[in-house]
Amino acid sequence: MGKLIVVPTPVGNLKDITLRALEVLKEANLILAEDTRKTGFLLHHFEIKNSLMPFHKFNEHKSLENILTKVNQNEITALVSDAGTPGISDTGYLLIRECVENNIEVECLPGATALIPALVSSGFPCDRFTFEGFLPHKKGRKTKLETLKSEERTMVFYESPHRLVKTMGQILEYFGEDRKVCICRELTKMHEEIFRGTVSEAEKHFTDKGVKGEIVFILEGTGK
Repeated sequence: MGKLIVVPTPVGNLKDITLRALEVLKEANLILAEDTRKTGFLLHHFEIKNSLMPFHKFNEHKSLENILTKVNQNEITALVSDAGTPGISDTGYLLIRECVENNIEVECLPGATALIPALVSSGFPCDRFTFEGFLPHKKGRKTKLETLKSEERTMVFYESPHRLVKTMGQILEYFGEDRKVCICRELTKMHEEIFRGTVSEAEKHFTDKGVKGEIVFILEGTGK
């Protein structure tokens, strides 16, 4: 029976990859990648030549049975996402769940994820926090915001750049203009930006400036 190893990859700066992650990627019999082109670039940078197979949101359900067979056939299968730790706000958890349910050994390496550096950089309390990932796009979005407006803990969200300003407007509506927020853009990359201020200030800043890149935003809770 094979083994699945979940391998975090850098969220931006390639120097953030761990020695152990590189070791697993070199030794794996098969690497399952969210985007084989992006993972191929990473492997090429570190001079790793290995077998790649796609596993992403467009094929995960229909390919699960086939991939489980592949995992069983290979001694070590590595699972990577485009950036960060697989299973956090991506479809990697589906494969991990299936492996667990089919008694296939799963190991997860420690490593990069965008939410922890953003949380710590915010200056908000991080002894207790809630990770909400992406807010619902349409159905359930207002209900979720209504539920969270009384949340005492620090809240962590992912957001796409083209929705950030709209989301700040909705946060302002439900949480008030004086609620503090920290918006982290392009973490670890050349154009990294960390904005700290009120929700109303954030909405104005990114409306005037425009938004590009990967976004994590941290919202203070009522407990502060």
